Amino acid sequence: MSPRFPLQTLLDLSQLRLDEAARKLGTLMTGQQEAQKRVDLLSEYRAEYQARFVTASQNGLAPSEWQNFRSFLAKLDHAVEQAQQMLDNSRANTVRGQQAWIEKRGHVKAYDTLADRHRQAAVKRERRSEQKLGDEHSARRYHLSDDDTDL
Repeated sequence: MSPRFPLQTLLDLSQLRLDEAARKLGTLMTGQQEAQKRVDLLSEYRAEYQARFVTASQNGLAPSEWQNFRSFLAKLDHAVEQAQQMLDNSRANTVRGQQAWIEKRGHVKAYDTLADRHRQAAVKRERRSEQKLGDEHSARRYHLSDDDTDL
């Protein structure tokens, strides 16, 4: 049985942190997708409302209707701007989340590399020990058979 990897606790802890970073990144990516959908939906609605405004203005609009259209389009523009800002923030958070995940993955890989080296060294020691036992056994057998031929 090979000895326990001395840094196993740190490896386990870094794996937990990596898992948490992956969950957080998934949440951030989902939020970014939702923010993108919001921007797309508002932009599409604004384009449709603009088209209705153009059609209505070709048929003639009263000044109050004209003002209502313009006012609502301005509100939609503001909503699109806010949604775009939220999307930009979400993208920045996702990038930071990706960087954190990459950093945590690097830690896990480093500990994994050390653990692999530890296991390889243990296997090497075990093979040497087995070889030594085999050599000793063969040497005893040789000496016993050599003693039998002296008689």
